[in-house]
Amino acid sequence: MPLNIDWQQILLHLLNFVILFAGLWLLLYKPVRKFMNERRQKYEKMDADAQKKTAEAEESRAEYERKLAEADAEIEQKRADARKELDRYETMRKNAAEEEASSIVAAARESAAREKERALSDARGEIAGLVTEATEKLVLKESASEAYDSFLDAAERAEKKDGGNA
Repeated sequence: MPLNIDWQQILLHLLNFVILFAGLWLLLYKPVRKFMNERRQKYEKMDADAQKKTAEAEESRAEYERKLAEADAEIEQKRADARKELDRYETMRKNAAEEEASSIVAAARESAAREKERALSDARGEIAGLVTEATEKLVLKESASEAYDSFLDAAERAEKKDGGNA
């Protein structure tokens, strides 16, 4: 035996190493590899679920944004309709006010015309009365100056009477 190498010892150590390797393979490596594969599958499943939920959330967000845009458009449409309705109501109220104002003015004009006619009629009546009174006084042979003075006094009384009413 050169160099003092015992082949039998080497083979026994080699056999021990193979038995130890096989035992460790069966006892440690396989369970650890199985655990690691299960763990990888669990995290891959969690990742797939997270991606699925993210996609669903994106779809929901897009749907909510679409609904929000529709709601904004509907609100804007309702505002426009309300503005149109308000303008129409405003125009209607303005026209009604103008009609009412014109009827009030027409009624006032009619009333003023009646009042004028009544005042003219009263004035004519008073003038006729004064003329009749003056004529009677002249006929009764009163002096012209007395008749004229009495005519002026009656006119002043009538003027004061009308001035107090106006």
